[in-house]
Amino acid sequence: MAQPSAVLPLEPARRDPVIAALRARFGDRCSTAAAVREQHGRDESWHAPAPPDAVVFAETVEEVQEVVRLCAAHRVPVIPFGTGTSLEGHVAALQGGVSLDVSRMNRVLRVSPEDLDCTVEPGVTRKQLNTHLRDTGLFFPIDPGADASIGGMTATRASGTNAVRYGTMREVVLGLSVVLADGRLVRTGGRARKSAAGYDLTRLFVGSEGTLGVIVGITLRLFGVPERMAAAVCSFPEMGAAVRTVIETMQMQVPLARIELLDEVQMAACNRFSKLSYPETPTLFLEFHGTEAGVAEQIETVQAIAAHHGGGAFAFAHEAEARNRLWQARHEAYYAALALRPGAKGWPTDVCVPISRLADCILETKRDLAENRLLAPLVGHVGDGNFHLVFVVDPDDAEELARASAANDRLVMRALAMDGTCSGEHGVGYGKMPFLLAEHGEALSVMRALKQAFDPLGIMNPGKIVAA
Repeated sequence: MAQPSAVLPLEPARRDPVIAALRARFGDRCSTAAAVREQHGRDESWHAPAPPDAVVFAETVEEVQEVVRLCAAHRVPVIPFGTGTSLEGHVAALQGGVSLDVSRMNRVLRVSPEDLDCTVEPGVTRKQLNTHLRDTGLFFPIDPGADASIGGMTATRASGTNAVRYGTMREVVLGLSVVLADGRLVRTGGRARKSAAGYDLTRLFVGSEGTLGVIVGITLRLFGVPERMAAAVCSFPEMGAAVRTVIETMQMQVPLARIELLDEVQMAACNRFSKLSYPETPTLFLEFHGTEAGVAEQIETVQAIAAHHGGGAFAFAHEAEARNRLWQARHEAYYAALALRPGAKGWPTDVCVPISRLADCILETKRDLAENRLLAPLVGHVGDGNFHLVFVVDPDDAEELARASAANDRLVMRALAMDGTCSGEHGVGYGKMPFLLAEHGEALSVMRALKQAFDPLGIMNPGKIVAA
């Protein structure tokens, strides 16, 4: 279990003047209440929380700049906060400081249906944006499950179930407005679909997890709502057959919108939790987008591949209500896993490997879990080689926690040995920091140099991604 590397209380000489100034400026929008601070020091992860010294609820870009400048003057850490749904300890205030909550910056500033793009403030959530777009014929496809803020999704380079067709936040973010560690406001990228002008700072900030600046505006690529959508469920006799179906489907370049894998343990959990009745065997959840003819062709192709590998008949969900019920069950997989063992806690983790190594990585991982007597349901956005485990553990059982920690280490190193990554979409935070040297080698020193250049005082979400 990862713990904060150095939880350092902020000295009163630095903390008190800043909190006093913030109270004077923001009134009741600056809180030091224990409950508020504790909420802002934890995310949805297993990792130990660490509350900030104060929380400020900013409502404008200028207010974000004021907070950052004040904190810079006193060398007080700033931890950006959206909805707190991250999974690797991203929002823990490891050295105290000010949690800068941007959830009230939640306006959709502009939508251009002709150009298929929009600009939003960071506190806009993905569901809020799609509700706003409902009458335009457009939608925002990135769906990590949680109703996360767009700012947080950008900061963590989120993806989710639709990434196999529509990409991740890396692909859909066109430009950003960012408040730097000294309070300056910079704008990166733009609305042009391509540019060869200068360094690609937009991609640098996407995935920076608040360590280089505070994202205060995002310009996004949008997509037309497909003419036809259909979802299907297909069960398999064993895991290898399901994974081989995925690999062949992707190698044939079938333009699936979603292709999700749930192992037999997760299917049993979902059946009980979401009141489903699917076979409790390795299962694929699929979704097809396109024209009537295009969707029919996709379904025919994937059915043939699945049947070749022993897959069962497709159970279809054509209507929006049925499709939503299916994907809601997928999004509730974490809570379904916890319900398998009441009183236990969940330790989620993920890796991503090249699609050709997916079967090897999953099957080796399943053997490891069985040999070490660990309950860890498996789900995955397997169309892009990304899968997740949730270790369901007794937090008071030190021996079990040690087995889970060792299995997590082996999972990551297994993925790296297959030319994969320690995190396909959860990000680094402080939970995955120990693996970055093994993954990036000398490139990690370049990351440290970038961090030093953007944040020489080390105040932007310290203790995340790279050590000072």
